[in-house]
Amino acid sequence: MIERMRALTPETLPDDLPVFPLPGALLLPGGQMPLNIFEPRYLNMVEDALAGARLIGMIQPVHESSAHLVADGITLYNVGCAGRLNKFQETGDGRYLVTLDGLIRFRVAEELPSRDGYRRVRPDYRTYIDDMLNSAPDQPIADRPKLLSTMARYFQANGIEADLSLIENTPDALLVTSLAMTCPLDPGEKQALLECDDTEQRAALLTRIFEIAGYATDPSQSGKRQ
Repeated sequence: MIERMRALTPETLPDDLPVFPLPGALLLPGGQMPLNIFEPRYLNMVEDALAGARLIGMIQPVHESSAHLVADGITLYNVGCAGRLNKFQETGDGRYLVTLDGLIRFRVAEELPSRDGYRRVRPDYRTYIDDMLNSAPDQPIADRPKLLSTMARYFQANGIEADLSLIENTPDALLVTSLAMTCPLDPGEKQALLECDDTEQRAALLTRIFEIAGYATDPSQSGKRQ
């Protein structure tokens, strides 16, 4: 565990953000992402983040789908999400096990020179300040039953096991965030979910993604697509 962290405000967000390019990895505000850090450059990144604002930007590369193919100069998407280091554990073999709490999305205003092997950007948070300021209670999404029914078909088609009774009792915002972050979607779909304006828009897109996947895997649905 790491020691108590000082609260961040929109005014104290850093203008120099280390980024971790990882295809298919989606961090959303309010979500939690566990990471197993073992590459030397990202060990350096975690150590520097711990000594500073404790923020790391999760961002996807545009083209590569394998984490092993992410070259230093590969183009990154323009939008990522900053997460704050909440948990930290060092293993006996030199790895770091950390958990990021999704805090706020950002646009890449400029890529900065790398430091100790890891990439950095100058983030522009202005479009997404509401990620930090929105303290309203969880609001119901417009069509939760449709989301759940398409989700169930998607899970069945992809061999995903889940406790549906637990999902039924999950609040809407947390449900949408968890599904978007954990389902094995394409990187482009993950990016589209990240860039949605709000939970309602993200739920609608997620429902559509599940629907399309259901049509693709169920021959009985051929010819029925609207």
